[in-house]
Amino acid sequence: RILVESDLSSCVKLFFDTVHTVNAKDYTNEQLNMWAPATTKVTDPGCQTILNHIAYVAEINKMFVGFGDMTKQGYLDRLYVHHNYQRQGVASAIVNKLIADAYKLGLAEITTHSSITAKPFFES
Repeated sequence: RILVESDLSSCVKLFFDTVHTVNAKDYTNEQLNMWAPATTKVTDPGCQTILNHIAYVAEINKMFVGFGDMTKQGYLDRLYVHHNYQRQGVASAIVNKLIADAYKLGLAEITTHSSITAKPFFES
């Protein structure tokens, strides 16, 4: 479904938890803490930008399991999936929604800066 402002606290929690669990195999603790500090708040400017993007959340049985967003220019900014729901099609479902929106906007491509961990997903 489309992300709404009241989803931001769930996004912040999922972002922190995902970075510190899923990405821990590829990054040092120092890198993880720089990327996703425990002090991240919904009111932080970086969190607020998602409200100006095309953004979706994924829920399974009313549990918040993922979110992703893209600028109207086709930059996929964030894509995070709960550590217990990796490799179950959640990220693909979110990206497919964003691709459909990119087509509607007449965009020729979508770009992103991927983590080491997510690189295989994007390459496939």
